[in-house]
Amino acid sequence: MEPTIEKYKFGVIRIAGETYEHDVLLRWDGKVRKRKSRLSKKVFGTAHKVSLDEAKQVYKKGADLLILGTGRFEKAQLSDEARRYFEKKGVRIILAPTGEAIKCWNEAKGKAIGLFHLTC
Repeated sequence: MEPTIEKYKFGVIRIAGETYEHDVLLRWDGKVRKRKSRLSKKVFGTAHKVSLDEAKQVYKKGADLLILGTGRFEKAQLSDEARRYFEKKGVRIILAPTGEAIKCWNEAKGKAIGLFHLTC
């Protein structure tokens, strides 16, 4: 999948030669965006649970796979509402610690969305 994620360490990710120190959203169009975690913080008081509002912002019509990097210690998760939203859209979901999720992203084919939590 493009762009290729080249490196990850706690709090930092390098994608296609650029370094980011915040959670990122990737879609199959190749653009790297900052995760809009405030949408989830507004509902849950934390960015560790993806809200329905954030799920709607993350989704792009035609997506068939969501790869969620849950952080080094797997703190980030989908809310039940967000999970149901993606399932209704026919999106397969992979949740894995961020290091493993990056491997999934780099090997993915098709129309994938990647949401990567870089810390805990």
